[in-house]
This record gives sequence, structure tokens and C-alpha cells, in this order.
Amino acid sequence: MRAVREIVARGVPLDRSDVDTDQIIPSEWLKRVERTGFGAGLFSEWRERSDFVLNQNRYADAHVLVAGPNFGTGSSREHAVWALQDYGFEAVISSRFADIFRNNALKGGLVPVTLPEPIVRTIMAALDDDPAIEIVIDVVDRRVAVPAIALDEPFVLDDYTQHRLLEGLDDIGITETHRVDITTFETKRPEYLPSTR
Repeated sequence: MRAVREIVARGVPLDRSDVDTDQIIPSEWLKRVERTGFGAGLFSEWRERSDFVLNQNRYADAHVLVAGPNFGTGSSREHAVWALQDYGFEAVISSRFADIFRNNALKGGLVPVTLPEPIVRTIMAALDDDPAIEIVIDVVDRRVAVPAIALDEPFVLDDYTQHRLLEGLDDIGITETHRVDITTFETKRPEYLPSTR
């Protein structure tokens, strides 16, 4: 996973609440065996409508999704995170995330930013007025800024998760930080026991 210190990008408002993982990536896309290519299936049922927000040219190249409350409910499919990332999103801002989605996002390097609902609404309105404005998500200082509207708000991110994002450490990366200890342990195990060598 790549390290994330700061995201500076345009945003797209998804003014819908209770967006579940089946809406993010419909189940027919779950037959894929690789982790790439899911962007084409992102919100695929909604994208059949020409007026859907992701089909609007004014939001092309946006890398921050600003969503309604209760984003990522439903099943625990990590494919939802993969689809958002494969499409190009680096972060999602919402007033509330489903716990499993939030956990999957953070493990995959997609930054879920929780802000109070009135702040999220303010950002959505600003994006509706001017899709070219930039959103700054500062993982180091745990702040979200939208300079065009003089908005600067803190967001909660625990120290351990912040460390993982800043260092680009997924679960395998965390394990690899203990490589010396693992190797030392393996050399002391009896030969008849399973080994990672």
C-alpha cells in the first residue's frame, strides 16, 4: 500500500445516505479473481442513468468522494474499497461510515474522513457551486481544508492508524516490520515443526 500524507484533489458530491456495499460494487462483479478492474463496476447500476453525478463531466478527475451519512453499510466486501480506489478515489468524506467499510478502507489505504454532517453538507454545496475547488486532507495534522470557502476542520484518526497510513503499511507490511524477530524465532524451532523457510 502506498503511503498517504496529504491528499489535494477535487471532489464529487454523492448526496445519498445509507449507501451500501452492493450499491458501491454490485455482486455480479465479485466473480473477479484479481484486485484490479473494479472501477468499471463502481456504482454501475446508478451509472446507467446519464444524470448520475459520476457521469457529469464537471466532476471528471475528482479523487475525493463526499458522501451522505452512513456510507458503506451492508456486507463486508473489501471489493467496495477496491472499486473506489480503482476508479481513482483516494478518500471518502462522510458524517458516518459503517465500521467494517471503514476498517477495510484504512487497511487498503483509502482514507475515510468523518466530519460533522453540517460540514459535509457545506462541502457538498461548495462542490455543486464550483466543481473545480480543491479539498485538502492532511493525514499528518488530521485536518480537512477547503481553502476556497475558508473551511478548515479537524478529523479523528487514531495514532496507530495514522502511522499505518503515513508509512504505507497494510497488514503484510506490518508483519514484515517484524522480519528479524520472525527469522530469529524460526531458527530456534525444532526441525520437525512447520517452517516459513
